[in-house]
Amino acid sequence: MKKFIDDDFLLSTACARRLYHEAAAAEPLFDYHCHLNPRDIAEDKRFDDLSELWLSGDHYKWRAMRANGVDEAFITGGAEPVEKFFAWAGTVPRLVGNPLYHWTHLELRRCFGFDEPLCAENAKSVWEAANAALKTLPVSALFKKFNVFAVGTTDDPADDLRFHKMAGAAPTKVVPSFRPDRALGIEKDDFIEYLALLGGASGVNIGSFDDFLASLSASVERFDRAGCMASDHDIPAVFFEEPHSWVTWERGLAAVFDRRLSGRMPPEREVDSFKSFVLRFLSGEYRERGWAMQLHIGAMRSVNARMAAALGANSGYDAMGDDRVVSKLALLLGAIDGRGGLPKTILYGLNPKDMYPLSVLAGSFQGGLAGKIQLGSAWWFLDSRDGMEAQLKTLANTGLLSRFVGMTTDSRSFLSYPRHEYFRRILCNMIGAWAEEGEIPSDFAFLSGLVRDVSFGNALTYFCRGERRGA
Repeated sequence: MKKFIDDDFLLSTACARRLYHEAAAAEPLFDYHCHLNPRDIAEDKRFDDLSELWLSGDHYKWRAMRANGVDEAFITGGAEPVEKFFAWAGTVPRLVGNPLYHWTHLELRRCFGFDEPLCAENAKSVWEAANAALKTLPVSALFKKFNVFAVGTTDDPADDLRFHKMAGAAPTKVVPSFRPDRALGIEKDDFIEYLALLGGASGVNIGSFDDFLASLSASVERFDRAGCMASDHDIPAVFFEEPHSWVTWERGLAAVFDRRLSGRMPPEREVDSFKSFVLRFLSGEYRERGWAMQLHIGAMRSVNARMAAALGANSGYDAMGDDRVVSKLALLLGAIDGRGGLPKTILYGLNPKDMYPLSVLAGSFQGGLAGKIQLGSAWWFLDSRDGMEAQLKTLANTGLLSRFVGMTTDSRSFLSYPRHEYFRRILCNMIGAWAEEGEIPSDFAFLSGLVRDVSFGNALTYFCRGERRGA
């Protein structure tokens, strides 16, 4: 029987082991999409304890603790940090089969050197030793420990980006990602309030639809100067509504916008038309600057209204949507492509039923750049071993696995970087098995180059304009 998480964890063949240890393991990490706090990075924060670093804001763990019957006071409530950690430690043994079980132990091993399974019995010693180690592990040290080349945070267009500017001299690149969900949310109660924030940040007094578009363009330019490489859009359900003419479309939406400024909520068709136009407008801004456009599709947010009202968004009460996505998405991408061409685009599906259709759809808009339209990494509820393997095989079957930009954490925790290791082990195990079975040539130089590309090199080329490995 193999030892739990040994050096060859998840690597079932000799070729897989060689690929991981000689090609993948030492590659830098490009975490191109995450939800880390830029202020923590800029101020090189030192965390008070393991609970603050590990549990605060991590709704993956919160969901698991709730499923284990832990009282909310020990999750998001007023319990002491050590009590919350003990509640988590008591939950971990119940996580067998959940990716959190592997992630938890990889994080403890790689950051603190603990090689025993976490449980209630050893929680006190883990707590004390980890907290002592954290005194010498500010954010910059964590980045160095995990060999993090770059992170792309997730930022609203109204953000002033001052913390990104403060972090500019750090060895790890810290760049914003443009997340304009609130700008597209014309149907939201706080839309008018948000326009004031957006206008203030962009220096545009928003009194018309033209002003609104000008403010978005100014914000995109400001993000670009700060090193932005990508936008990001949360699309719970795909929208599309387009009239025959761009000119009549814009004029019609100007009237819709004016009515919204006067307090009148638009009907659903006008909402979809507004979002379609604005995304099409923004995609041109992204294309001109060489950004990637990320579309995260299918998350149902805050489905437990009672708990969402008590705790707010991103508190672990979200779900996987099951709407039809590809028919409208094909029209939306076609409309964008027809007006100047698509920018680099990554399509993330949260429901496994959408992975094959999304990957095949991506192939219909390729051209001009290797891997221009990507099937995004297994995301959120899918970033398990099964989910990662399924995403990799879907991409291999329908596109070019060799051009994939690889894993990203999509995390709020500075301890999440072993997820990249987890992904790389799964990748190497899959490719190694193909080689061992004679399905692909057993050419180590070729296979190791592919692994390095998917682990890091492709992301570097795809996101960093004019930058190459070793530059």
